[in-house]
Amino acid sequence: MTSTDRLLGLIQDTPGIADLLRSSFEFDITRKEPGEAVLLASGVSLEGIAGDWSGGTFFLCRDDGGRRPVVFASSEGQAGLIADDLTAALEIIIGVAWRDCLTFSGGGSVQAMQASAAHRENALANVGPEIAEHRARVAAALSLCLAPVTELVARLQEAVSRTEPNYVVVTESGDAYESLFGTFLAPRGGGWL
Repeated sequence: MTSTDRLLGLIQDTPGIADLLRSSFEFDITRKEPGEAVLLASGVSLEGIAGDWSGGTFFLCRDDGGRRPVVFASSEGQAGLIADDLTAALEIIIGVAWRDCLTFSGGGSVQAMQASAAHRENALANVGPEIAEHRARVAAALSLCLAPVTELVARLQEAVSRTEPNYVVVTESGDAYESLFGTFLAPRGGGWL
């Protein structure tokens, strides 16, 4: 059994963890099928392992020296590498508002992503103070590290920057998905909900 299989088994078999991942972190292991068939540009197939609330899908890539990199493809046509394995991906998913960091990345600037993360963490502390408890519970159940947000953002930016050429997601007809890096910057003056 690989570490990825063990981790997926823990998510499924540990009471409440799959529900917490779905409800608090948009990682739903019951929704593995993507909205459309996709693969890597190299022709390598992808294995869907979870979905998010808006129709995006988390995929495992083929075994890469004992690791299975994780790619995310949104339902809006953006995709890319988010981590080198499932453990690292889940640490990012539970540890930071990663989608907002990417959307408001100014085209991939780690400084813009750090600013977005700081804004989003402040907003979460005000409207969802239980998020820290949820993070701790999932991390303990799955033996994940709760790294500082700044470290998680740097790891995410580095992974997404390595999407090309090996992790470009394409449709069956060969149309490539866009980068996960958005061009927006974080709202100023507390514009987060």
